[in-house]
Amino acid sequence: MSLFNVYPLFDITPVRAKDVYVFDEKGIKYLDLYGGHAVISIGHSHPEYITKISEQLNTIGFYSNSIQNPLQVELVEKLGQLSGCENYQLFLCNSGAEANENALKLASFHTNKKKVLSFKNSFHGRTSAAVAVTDNPKIVAPINAQQNVEFVALGDLEAVEKVLYNNDICAVIVEVIQGIGGLDESTSEFYQGLKKLCKKHNTLLIVDEVQSGFGRTGDFFAFQKHNIEPDIISMAKGMGNGFPIGGILIHPDIKASFGLLGTTFGGNHLACAASLSVLKVLESEQLMQNAKDVSEYFIKKAQSIPEVKAVKGRGLMLGLEFDFNISELRKKLIFEHHIFTGSAKNPNLLRILPPLTIQKHHIDVFFEALRQEL
Repeated sequence: MSLFNVYPLFDITPVRAKDVYVFDEKGIKYLDLYGGHAVISIGHSHPEYITKISEQLNTIGFYSNSIQNPLQVELVEKLGQLSGCENYQLFLCNSGAEANENALKLASFHTNKKKVLSFKNSFHGRTSAAVAVTDNPKIVAPINAQQNVEFVALGDLEAVEKVLYNNDICAVIVEVIQGIGGLDESTSEFYQGLKKLCKKHNTLLIVDEVQSGFGRTGDFFAFQKHNIEPDIISMAKGMGNGFPIGGILIHPDIKASFGLLGTTFGGNHLACAASLSVLKVLESEQLMQNAKDVSEYFIKKAQSIPEVKAVKGRGLMLGLEFDFNISELRKKLIFEHHIFTGSAKNPNLLRILPPLTIQKHHIDVFFEALRQEL
């Protein structure tokens, strides 16, 4: 038997990790400025994370959602408190794609409509409806393409209104800061206008915070900067610091009923323990403030490099745009300087998504390596 070969792999084999560093089987230490696709939020192998999961594993690791699970109650209370979304309801699942899948299904149930409006350069996952609302035809199979989706440019309210007008749209789904699409973000005027148009046309606004949530932008959620109230918020990646967990926050106007949504593994004891440890460390170590502080330092350093044409993103969801393809630069950073970075749909954009525990001296190491290569 062999692995299904769908990933181009760097010839590196990590065997352990600590905070912002990853170590391979040869003992080489790598600075992790990518966090495994923005997953590592509180740092690799954080003591609180290890303790919480270990203790939970020694009591009960899993049982189905047919019984009481006090950890889910503890998680919803802590999440509401720290995110400022106390009035929302929580449904737990296992991944970002699954979160968006449930968000879209719930929007269709609630509005009794079936079409979706999404945005160009979006990415929302690889499951049935989630991949259909992703702007990448290469990963949309014919069975997914049966979904009825309209795509417009991010920031174009006029195009949004044309699609929403008398068009059976159950949901508008948007990344406030586009992830793999290239770290574009529109204005507060646009996001507020989007919310108004959704309300006017009986359409739910789904905000995809899978990559940007859990403090990565310096706010708990990226949408909070724009003073809007989404109908559904999807989240995953940084939620479990590497343990598979996802979820949606659901506005109180949307009512639950038995059997409406369901999951086998979602909200299991270990997943809840992992996410509770993340929330505890985010708060106790003031990692959202750290994200803002280090981001400001990063942007100042980047502005001193003439080859950098633009700095994109917010908090520790950042990108450096050049006027050349960055694939060779990434290889040099990883193999010669032992620094992990990320790519994007935009071939000229280098993505930076480190653990939120990153410090300014780590940023210095990165920029010294960058200067050497440029």
